[in-house]
Amino acid sequence: MSDDTTPRLTTPPLVDLYLAPTDKSEALRALAQRLVAEGRVTDLDGFLADVHAREAQAPTGLGDGIGIPHCRSAHVTAPSVVFGRSSHGIDFAAPDDRPADLVFLIAAPDGADDTHLAILASLARRLMDPQFTDALRSATDPMKVAALVSGDEPARPEDAATTGSAGTARGGGAGGAGAAQARAAEAASAPVTNPAVRGGLRLVAVTSCPTGIAHTYMAAKSLESAAERAGVEIRVETQGSAGFEPLAPEVIAAADAVIFAHDVEVRDRDRFAGKPTVDVGVKAGVNRADELVAEAARLAEGHQPSPTGPVAARASRPDEHWAKRLRTYLMSGVSYMIPFVAAGGLLIALGFAIGGYQIKSAPSVVGHFDWSSKESWAALLFQTGAASFGFLVPILAGFIAYAIGDRAALAAGIVGGAISVTVGAGFLGGIIAGLIAGFLVRWMVRWKVPQAVAGIMPVVVIPLLSVLAVGLLMFVVLGSPIASLMQALTTWLNGLNGTNAILLGLLLGGMMAVDMGGPINKVAYTFAAGALTTAGTVPDAGSLKVMAAVMAGGMTPPLGLALATTLRRRFFTPEERENGKAAWVLGASFITEGAIPFAAADPLRVIPSCILGSMTAGGLSMAFGCTLRAPHGGIWVLPLIGGPLLYLLAIAAGTAVTALTVITLKSRRRVPGTGLAPEPDTVVSPEPAALAA
Repeated sequence: MSDDTTPRLTTPPLVDLYLAPTDKSEALRALAQRLVAEGRVTDLDGFLADVHAREAQAPTGLGDGIGIPHCRSAHVTAPSVVFGRSSHGIDFAAPDDRPADLVFLIAAPDGADDTHLAILASLARRLMDPQFTDALRSATDPMKVAALVSGDEPARPEDAATTGSAGTARGGGAGGAGAAQARAAEAASAPVTNPAVRGGLRLVAVTSCPTGIAHTYMAAKSLESAAERAGVEIRVETQGSAGFEPLAPEVIAAADAVIFAHDVEVRDRDRFAGKPTVDVGVKAGVNRADELVAEAARLAEGHQPSPTGPVAARASRPDEHWAKRLRTYLMSGVSYMIPFVAAGGLLIALGFAIGGYQIKSAPSVVGHFDWSSKESWAALLFQTGAASFGFLVPILAGFIAYAIGDRAALAAGIVGGAISVTVGAGFLGGIIAGLIAGFLVRWMVRWKVPQAVAGIMPVVVIPLLSVLAVGLLMFVVLGSPIASLMQALTTWLNGLNGTNAILLGLLLGGMMAVDMGGPINKVAYTFAAGALTTAGTVPDAGSLKVMAAVMAGGMTPPLGLALATTLRRRFFTPEERENGKAAWVLGASFITEGAIPFAAADPLRVIPSCILGSMTAGGLSMAFGCTLRAPHGGIWVLPLIGGPLLYLLAIAAGTAVTALTVITLKSRRRVPGTGLAPEPDTVVSPEPAALAA
């Protein structure tokens, strides 16, 4: 696997067969220290911050006693794996709730070349091999383990033979993992008994994950093994960090069904147009591969091939409730809309700042632009921002439709969003238009039509009928009622004062801190940004107050935690103190995600503290009547804020509340084994001895 010019993935010093810490954070630190000692990581705290940021995205426990914390980091000098074996198990939030007795800390440098990433991909695939993991459980020599992990020595059947007894001796976690892998080994050689899978079935699959290091390749291996057990042919395309080698067009054309196991958007998805598709997250590909193969077989049996265009007859993710799928559709639209909001809002606000509010009446800069005139530059900024703002609702609607019905729904969604703006239905009308367009097209592609018509369905019939239907509904049926509702919302916002305004500020501010960049945060932000569109390119006062309260609530969590790490350094780990330095800048820039590493490490204390602080900032902002014309920018758009000094006071108050609350909660932690609270300046670790080591 390795040659003389490629550093080995693992060396004996990177193997810990007696990993002592029971706490995940301390175990990761112990493993990372080995990377530092070997010169493979240049900054321990910076690297651990990257690891914890990846942990905050999704759990890295695979189940069957395996944990694979991993990240790409600028502090890594060479692709490396540190292996740790724990006698008691460490909780990596695996789907089967089993602690991990085998821990692989996978470190990849930013910009790692294809050779290095191929080595990591090979390891990820071998993690799905019971012989490989059983050999690691029974090994006693770090050199042998390093050779196994680096791929220099294959796992032999006799290596795994003793694992069952060894696993049983270690206890329930490891023993359960060994038993599960033994069952998997038996299943691999068992005859095909699933009646849902017919012989000769051909499948293709695509796997991908956010980092493209581990789950991408493990899902691929798991699907390949499941297909082998079922007697099915499968070809898997791994869209990992090293790019991807596309499946041949003839392979896709011959496939009976498609499996997408992904947490990021599938690249070049249109290649699989018209194929029945099972669409799930990448961890489902790892843990439920047999179910996915059976589901793909079921869809293939009932599918009538038809060139119906770039929309697959998709199966809903079996593990998702309809409300979760709806949220996914809405968040897809919001994610594409936000760049238009940020760019357009900032440009409009800068135009006002330079040329005053009268700049909205300036003539078009086309043919009237004076390079030396301040008014011309202000008009250019305002008119460019207004053009960007004009796309907000169409883009929101279009990509909601795209998330539901794929590319064929894009035209109807965008047109529906544009009509929503025309009739005054605003962002609410855009959401409804996008949902209608997406589900309408998703239904239309299932029509069984004569072969002569099938060829023009995707390019003529579906766009024509879907755009006409959405246009009819938005112009004649739904547009006016939704416009009336939006007008009522605008009137309500403008009429807010006193207690009502403060309550709204408390609610929106708190929502910004609940999940720190997640769906609830985005709902509050979308409400504020969408309200800016209710009065065209010159928002009303109520909308500007809402936008100010939302940004204040979003800035407070990182700032409060940065202040806490400054006031009580001993309450925080070294990597948290390092994150605190970055949190000052992130919070000041309205990047709420800067608080995520703290929340991931101590959610029960950090999240309530952040919510309380954000509620304080949002409520005070509304009470002070502060306004904000720019939907993003943080402290850097202070000149564009109405009542800037009071606004800073609101943020400072929220920051102080967050910091004091989290310090208070952390100071009341119990010292293990004593039942006593620590002294005010004493940090408590779950494993003090391990931390000292």
